[in-house]
Amino acid sequence: MSYCRQEGKDRIIFATKEDHETPSSAELVADDPDDPYEEQGLILPNGDINWNCPCLGGMASGPCGEQFKSAFSCFHYSTEEIKGSDCVDQFRAMQECMQKYPDLYPQEDENDEKSSKDLEAASVEASAAKEEKESS
Repeated sequence: MSYCRQEGKDRIIFATKEDHETPSSAELVADDPDDPYEEQGLILPNGDINWNCPCLGGMASGPCGEQFKSAFSCFHYSTEEIKGSDCVDQFRAMQECMQKYPDLYPQEDENDEKSSKDLEAASVEASAAKEEKESS
């Protein structure tokens, strides 16, 4: 015999084997494309960033979440010729924050060291290109 009880905000339902043998009578509701809780992917239909997208792996809510959001937003909305070249400071702040939490944000191993240096060099080049463009 199944029963239900309330404990504070929680509702506890005990079901029997017979309850589980009966097919569900629940009806599915048609998807609402404007439902803010529906997974829409990384970019929402209105062009905003979906910070709840599982593809971000929780980066937006970790200890460096604000720095991540700032850097990612800057890159997403960047209109520079070299996309994101105006976001070097935000990415640097995010990287500095992540270095404070090595357990949560592990550093690359030695095999990735070269790609990290290449990325850093590209960032410096983009920053220099931006400064050169502004001084012209």
